[in-house]
Amino acid sequence: MSTQPASARSPWGGVELLERAIGYARGSLALVTPALLSAPTPCVEWDLETLLAHMHDSLTSLHEAGSVRRVRLTVPATAPVDLVEALRARACQLLADWSTQTRAQDVLVEGRPITPRVLTSAGALEVTVHGWDVAAACGAHRPIPDRLAADLLRVAPWLVCDADRPGRFAAPLTPPPRPSPGDELLAFLGRHT
Repeated sequence: MSTQPASARSPWGGVELLERAIGYARGSLALVTPALLSAPTPCVEWDLETLLAHMHDSLTSLHEAGSVRRVRLTVPATAPVDLVEALRARACQLLADWSTQTRAQDVLVEGRPITPRVLTSAGALEVTVHGWDVAAACGAHRPIPDRLAADLLRVAPWLVCDADRPGRFAAPLTPPPRPSPGDELLAFLGRHT
């Protein structure tokens, strides 16, 4: 455990942050049933099946980044038949790839170098918020764990800018009174809790 105060440590949690995000999202995936695949999600234009396909594409890109050190922003749109099982398998694969990295070699994203810690932290943000989206679509209240949300709040302003709104994220909202870190994170990303 680090002896540095949290404010002195790098905000980029890297693989450890990604691992916690995946653990949270896997809990949400356990709620999915075939009858819920057409349920609406907090991502207004998507139903649950579309969200799961998007998550699979995202995890495929993160897996590619960890295994071959490059990412194509356009991946083939071929969703597996059992999306939940495919997501579980892909999550394990990408954690295995990233956990065995011994070098800090940058990853090329459309030809531009990105450090592994920044890339895996960005992946952690996406995995976490979509894990919350999945639970919401399933009608479950699954708050983002406080420590995970607080760590993601430290990097979110660096990863989500005005150019990402309204495309990737809605406009930020005012958090509810006495918000948890998860409430603050979701409000920053334009989601109602």
